[in-house]
Amino acid sequence: MSTIGEVSKTKRLIELENQHGAHNYHPLPVVLHRGEGVYLWDVDGKKYYDFLSAYSAVNQGHCHPKITKALVHQAEQLALTSRAFYNSALGEYEHYITSYFGYDKVLPMNTGAEAVETAIKLCRKWAYEVKGIAENQAKIIVCEGNFHGRTTTIVSFSSDEGSAKNFGPHTPGFISIPYNNLDALRNALNQPDVAGFLVEPIQGEAGVLTPEEDYIRKAHALCLSKGVLFIVDEIQTGIARTGSLLAVCGNCTCENKCERQVSYIKPDILILGKALSGGIYPVSAVLADNEVMMVIKPGQHGSTYGGNPIAAKVATTALEVVYEEKLIQNARKLGEMFREELNRIISQSDLLTLVRGKGLLNAVVVNDSPESSTAWDICLALKNNGLLAKPTHGNIIRFAPPLIITTEQLAECIAIIKKTIIEFKK
Repeated sequence: MSTIGEVSKTKRLIELENQHGAHNYHPLPVVLHRGEGVYLWDVDGKKYYDFLSAYSAVNQGHCHPKITKALVHQAEQLALTSRAFYNSALGEYEHYITSYFGYDKVLPMNTGAEAVETAIKLCRKWAYEVKGIAENQAKIIVCEGNFHGRTTTIVSFSSDEGSAKNFGPHTPGFISIPYNNLDALRNALNQPDVAGFLVEPIQGEAGVLTPEEDYIRKAHALCLSKGVLFIVDEIQTGIARTGSLLAVCGNCTCENKCERQVSYIKPDILILGKALSGGIYPVSAVLADNEVMMVIKPGQHGSTYGGNPIAAKVATTALEVVYEEKLIQNARKLGEMFREELNRIISQSDLLTLVRGKGLLNAVVVNDSPESSTAWDICLALKNNGLLAKPTHGNIIRFAPPLIITTEQLAECIAIIKKTIIEFKK
């Protein structure tokens, strides 16, 4: 039971952020203090199930002991050298991650947006130096509804008004087409000077929009036929979240590394982030084979923190945990259970219209307009009942728990969601 002092502490901490921090986020009114596994605790000591997982950065669970230990051990030994020198952790990490995903080279960065910017620069440089497009003429195809980050270049091709408006002048060189539309992609590929197609296999921020089953495979084939780089942003969908190592693995059910299977679609450029860090430390990566990656020469791109020893050890350990704890298989099995049970709830209530997703990346659509507060109010009710989730695009609620969640824990969460929906009053 919270005391008056504890309640005032919550309000005080929220007020401190409101008073001294930029208002570029609109968080739920909960102040989190501790995390372990699938659980979070606020400053009042109340326990919650985490059903956002820091936008899929915490696939391995909060404060995973093995990943935390790797961070602490390396931080006590050597944290940062910059890339002016070699360090003892980076080479081993680069060998591990390139073998893990089946690429020749990796370019390590820190955040997802940095990795996307890196992929754009890499694609453009390849276009001029390998494909032979005239300098400054390269175009990259992108999809409407995308979310690749918030840098100036990235928001230049965002269809979200809040991300792009009044941040111009916008960067040219992008062709925007409807998502999940092969005819639109085919037409765009016929334009001159196209260098790449940048796509999310599932559009997470747009509300977990899952394309037709063969969309990614056919899009890859179209790009291949036109000599255009197929660039896949798996920052949110990758690292087991959708029930495969990568979402481009499709319905692969392998027990080994998915890239060794026939069903694997290998992007020309693969962008990773979020769960690559295990939710412990900012780590992102861009992977490509030599023909693409080797157009970057010394001094042409870099990052002071990219490839630092802590990041290298943390990312290696985070990837080890995925296989050691069978997170791919767990996400696939429990994702099916979640959607089945949510469909039962939907059949008993007119508050929700559908559930969609893959693995443990799912969303429900609320039966109200995107301008309404209904989805937000449902998330407040879920919070009061011990589960944390967040709306996106007004009337959509994303559900993405850590992939270590058990069948029993998921059943408890489904019960919380059911109770909240049944008792909810607009």
